[in-house]
Formats: sequence, structure tokens, C-alpha cells
Amino acid sequence: MDKTEILIVCSHDEILKTIVRLINSNTSMRGTGANTLEQALTLFKSTSFQLVLIGAGLKPEEEKELIENLNRLQRKVPIVQHYGGGSGLLFTEIFKALGKKTPLS
Repeated sequence: MDKTEILIVCSHDEILKTIVRLINSNTSMRGTGANTLEQALTLFKSTSFQLVLIGAGLKPEEEKELIENLNRLQRKVPIVQHYGGGSGLLFTEIFKALGKKTPLS
């Protein structure tokens, strides 16, 4: 079974590590973290991600630039903005964006 590849963009290192760890604890997902706009775009160009998750820390103009660049590169990848709320909310947001039922549904 292929894993859902998720790019996580968050400039706060500890939060980024936590989100990556949570996503990688799900056997059907693989999270890759980026803590800068430039790193995120480089990773996005080199890997086939099914979802991009934006966490806290990017400046509004960086977030806008990221979304514009991602859409220009590949329009079909859902982009989720996640600013906290625990792992339950995180996975609900991911499953919803991917058009899948949550495991609890």
C-alpha cells in the first residue's frame, strides 16, 4: 500500500517536529517537514505530494507566495492550513482535504 505523501510547512521547529511525528505515526501517511518557504518549494518540486499542510510561523506574505507557487506548479494538491487543535483535528483536516472518511467515521 502506498503512503499518502504530505508536505508540512511550519517555521517553528518544535511544532514542525511534532506534526511530522504525528503524521508519521499513521501507517498510511508519510510527512516531510520544511521550515522555510524556499525549502518547501524545493521539496515540492522533487517529490510527488498528495497534500500540503501549512502550520504556524510563516509570515502572511510568505504563506501567500507559497500557495501561489504551489498552485502554479500543480493545482490538484489540496492545501490545508493547520494552526493547532490537537491530533484529532489534524487528522480530520487531512482526511477531509483528501476526500476520505476519517477512521472514526
